[in-house]
Amino acid sequence: MAQPTGLENDPVAKKKIMNRLRRAHGQLAAVIDAVDDDKHCEKIVQQLSAVSKAVDRTAFLVIASALQECLSDDDFEQEEVDKLEKLFTSIA
Repeated sequence: MAQPTGLENDPVAKKKIMNRLRRAHGQLAAVIDAVDDDKHCEKIVQQLSAVSKAVDRTAFLVIASALQECLSDDDFEQEEVDKLEKLFTSIA
C-alpha cells in the first residue's frame, strides 16, 4: 500500500505541484530537443537550469505541504517532522 503524499487533503497545493511538474516536463523536453538538434551549449545549459529550478521549487512545495499537514495533526510524531526536515535539507 502506498504511503500518502500529504497532498490528498490539499487540492490547491496538489494542483500547484502538478502544474510545476508539467512545466518542468516541458522544459526537459526542450533540453532533449536542443541536444538532439545540436543547439549551442549555452541554450542547453540555460534550459537545464530552468528544469533544475522548477524541480527544486516543486520539491520545496511538496515538503512544505507535508509539514503543514503533519503540524496541523494534533498527534503528530516528532519522527515524522525529523524525516521531513531531512528531506528538506537534502534539496536545499
